[in-house]
Amino acid sequence: MLTLCTSFAPAPAIKIAKLKYNGGGDWYANKTALPNLIAFCNKQLNMQISPDEDIVEVGSAELFNYPFVHLTGHGNIVFSELEAKNLRNYLLAGGFLHADDNYGLDKFFRREMKKVFPELSFVELPFNHAIYQKPFQFNNGLPKVHEHDNKPSQGFGLIYEGRLLCFYSYECDLGNGWEDKEVHNDPEPVRQKALQMGANIVSYAFMK
Repeated sequence: MLTLCTSFAPAPAIKIAKLKYNGGGDWYANKTALPNLIAFCNKQLNMQISPDEDIVEVGSAELFNYPFVHLTGHGNIVFSELEAKNLRNYLLAGGFLHADDNYGLDKFFRREMKKVFPELSFVELPFNHAIYQKPFQFNNGLPKVHEHDNKPSQGFGLIYEGRLLCFYSYECDLGNGWEDKEVHNDPEPVRQKALQMGANIVSYAFMK
């Protein structure tokens, strides 16, 4: 006779990861950023994300285990042909990439993403895009965390067949705003805006 089990193990928490790349850039920057963003999302949005970030390489098959990956740094990025193909397949399969310019990343990131999607170009997203509207409202787009070159914060996207695959935050320094307060001594209202915008990005990636 079969015995029915009436207890169920809890569903495993969703995991998100930081993207490790070659080229010499500091992919490992902002060590406290993602854990703090995860804690904010879990508390404020009742999400169930594993509290510790994972690290995943661009060319790894493990990439497909994560619905959301985050890329940051200040310097050079190099994707091999196989890595570019793997990242393309991941994004087309439903994955989502958030890239945050930590100052100095821009020309390298744009160059390498052309290997991933040679047919696409980054477009600036309008302020009424869903990524700025919920759960927190940003009617003027990305908040400014740190000053770089006296340029406005901009949010760019790669859109494939109507779907936003990659969100790129530029001249903004969101990840610095997610870090522990003592790292940059940013005012708490600035940190909260950065965390809220980060929560919008994560939420959008999971709900798209």
